[in-house]
Amino acid sequence: MLMTIVGILIVLWLLGFLVFKVTGALIHILLVLAVIVGLVQLFRGKRGL
Repeated sequence: MLMTIVGILIVLWLLGFLVFKVTGALIHILLVLAVIVGLVQLFRGKRGL
């Protein structure tokens, strides 16, 4: 679930970087958030059921 959100944010960043020049700053902020969330997920690891 979390990795899906990270993937969507990266796609939105690429779209914003290539298409929407005005909202570039917002998209870059979203990318930074996606990277942070991805790193937190990576270091936490998955918990067993």
